[in-house]
Amino acid sequence: MDLEERRTALDGAMDARGYWPERSPWLRETVAALPRDGFAPDRLWQWNGRAYVAVDRSTDPGGWADALYAGVDEPAVTQVTGGLASSSISAPGVVVDMLDSLLPEPGHRVWDIGGGQGWNAALAAWRAGPGRVVSTEIDPDLAGFARRRLAAAGLQVEVVTGNATTAVFRERFDRVIATYARERVPWTWVEATAPGGRIVYPWGRLGHLALTVADDGRSASGWVQGMAQFMADRTAPAPPTAGWAGYSAVRGDGPAAAERRTDRDLAPLEGDWGLRFALRVAVPDAMITTGRDEEGVNAWIHDGRSSWASFSAVGDGTTVLHQGGRRRIGDELMTAWTAWEDLGRPEPYDYGVTVTPDRQWVWLHTPDSEPRWPIHEAAAAASR
Repeated sequence: MDLEERRTALDGAMDARGYWPERSPWLRETVAALPRDGFAPDRLWQWNGRAYVAVDRSTDPGGWADALYAGVDEPAVTQVTGGLASSSISAPGVVVDMLDSLLPEPGHRVWDIGGGQGWNAALAAWRAGPGRVVSTEIDPDLAGFARRRLAAAGLQVEVVTGNATTAVFRERFDRVIATYARERVPWTWVEATAPGGRIVYPWGRLGHLALTVADDGRSASGWVQGMAQFMADRTAPAPPTAGWAGYSAVRGDGPAAAERRTDRDLAPLEGDWGLRFALRVAVPDAMITTGRDEEGVNAWIHDGRSSWASFSAVGDGTTVLHQGGRRRIGDELMTAWTAWEDLGRPEPYDYGVTVTPDRQWVWLHTPDSEPRWPIHEAAAAASR
């Protein structure tokens, strides 16, 4: 299958999944005009279960194309640093969803944050027009690559090498879109956005939002738009290590400080994203890993610093909770789970975020309603 066939297959898969948004028909046309292979480096990286391995276009063109067009929900890793993925071309479905949430119009001034290889900026520029998009990228090599590919595509996009958190511009933007995860929105982003403008960004480990800046410019507020996961902010503290490795590092080999039995069925933790999102809101630093055996679903939780919990299925519908560290993070999750049920099991799209100069919080149903959950800057991950 050549690249043209893969582009056609991707278009059809997006259509079959309902991923082409009706209110933004320009997106389908633009993706066809500016396919992702025009912004992909000649070396991509794939996870083999143990480590990332290189896939080079020169020696394995089919494998390279397979990695780039793996599916509508699959990103293509373009950079690995210290054994971890540090940049990617985002999944096509996510790119389209976020640009649809952004609602750019011809003539809008757009700030693309975390430009990477330039594909997102290219799509925005096709819509906004020549000279209307500024893309910021902290990695000078990636910024240089994006400049070359954008120029080759005939697009007039300004690519700035630098830290978007501290960037200052003479003119405000109508639209701001970030492609890496932030726990808190830098206030400089709000200041850079005109009143009535929109800011679309990935929130922490799960979900992306669209905020509208108030008429007085002193706040921004908006709803959850999707459930994608993104690369972390390179300038923020390192996030906790996920999975068994992260749990083991925090757990250590000492005895548990507390043990009790609970009749909570943990099966929803495997696939109920409404629950997972609610727990992410209420206990934002909890890293949750699940696994199933003949007794049922088990879970391992840690906060990346000092506290941990394990839920071990017994086989009779109950689980045994062990926990230790400075806090009882297992109890916190159970309390948050019960609170979510008491609230009527709201979906992720029932939540929103408000940002002001001195505080940020998550709300449910309306910006002025209760309960509210404060958003704090993520703490650096550390072992016990």
